Amino acid sequence: MRLALSPHPDTPPASGLAIEVEVERRASTLELRYLVTGAIDDIRLPAPAAEGRADELWKHTCFEAFIGRADGGYYEFNFAPSTRWAAYGFSGYREGMADADVDAPVIQAHADEGRYEVRVSLQLDRLPGLPADQVWTLALTAVIEDTDGAKSYWALRHAPGRPDFHHRDGFACELTA
Repeated sequence: MRLALSPHPDTPPASGLAIEVEVERRASTLELRYLVTGAIDDIRLPAPAAEGRADELWKHTCFEAFIGRADGGYYEFNFAPSTRWAAYGFSGYREGMADADVDAPVIQAHADEGRYEVRVSLQLDRLPGLPADQVWTLALTAVIEDTDGAKSYWALRHAPGRPDFHHRDGFACELTA
């Protein structure tokens, strides 16, 4: 499935960009392909770094996925172009945040003229509340930092008000097993 993200109306990008996400689910594996097209040279991309967990990736260019649970909780995943990543579990809206116990995702980033791609493969079978035989509800998002430091916030669907990727209104993609 291929889906288009849109910038939040309060944070338009400085340059003409478009972002699409291809999503595929196989049982408890989630495959994501974020494709940014347009003026890629105007985006501040974190330098490649040793793979591993890192906090506050959303402060710079970062691609994200949120997966809702039936109990009202959800998981947040951050994927930086540097190949750093983060995974958190929440018991409710911005409540009970803790590191999620997941295998390190496989992240591959590639740039060409006018396009930037980040591929992510994420194994989720160890996470409670995400049964392999049930529908998963996702919010797919991105934070894009321009070379001047300004940020635009992209999502499938934006909640009312300021950018807020944690709000359930943004969980607009349903994936079956």
